[in-house]
Amino acid sequence: MEFKHKPVLLKETIQGLEIKENGIYVDGTLGGAGHSFEIAKTLNNTGLLIGIDRDEEAIQAAKEKLKDYNNIKYVHGNHDEMENILSEMKIEKVDGILLDLGVSSYQLDSRNRGFSYMSPESILDMRMDKTASLTARDIINTYPEEKLYKIIDEYGEEKFSKKIAKNICEARKIKEIVTTGELTEIIKKSIPAKFSKDGHPAKRTFQAIRIEVNNEIEPLYQTIITAINLLKTNGRLSVITFHSLEDRAVKKAFTDAVR
Repeated sequence: MEFKHKPVLLKETIQGLEIKENGIYVDGTLGGAGHSFEIAKTLNNTGLLIGIDRDEEAIQAAKEKLKDYNNIKYVHGNHDEMENILSEMKIEKVDGILLDLGVSSYQLDSRNRGFSYMSPESILDMRMDKTASLTARDIINTYPEEKLYKIIDEYGEEKFSKKIAKNICEARKIKEIVTTGELTEIIKKSIPAKFSKDGHPAKRTFQAIRIEVNNEIEPLYQTIITAINLLKTNGRLSVITFHSLEDRAVKKAFTDAVR
């Protein structure tokens, strides 16, 4: 699959890393390899780029994009496991680390992955790592109403989280909720029409369920602390966040690390 979107904050990220041509760099969220492409072409033959991603399909696509570069090691794994991944490679410290958090354009564009409310026939899945067991379908159909409400409220910052959770539980009594379209219709009916101008009504709930499926927030603070500790003297860490929960965890880790 070809990636349709340009990397987010590409120029700023690459400038922030201050790439040394013989350095060791980690892209902990390889995704479409847009950022990695810029890193790889800056490195010489003694430099090394380690690309990590939970999504095996994304890794295969990245390999195709980066096929002209031999100074790359690909790892199917989670950036939360970065320390162990580097330890297995006998690498103690690196010159730079990049984390582009959240869902990738590759996953959003994959109609069979259940990430997007724009693909109504897609089965509710949302797993970044397809070898993981928990899916969005499991959460929507088995979590108690109170737990659903808390997830949608905290991870989605959705003001109508209680109503959405209640309506999900009512709907699943009649039949299992299977597709993204079915979930989207329930969400739409839970939000008053006058609030429809605040973006797509399903956006915040889909974000919340995706975060729960992939455990994106809970380990993030420690991941940033670990990443900082893995840097060489004068090493650089670039982190791209997309919503306030990520932003708070990252900023707290940076603040605590300099104390």
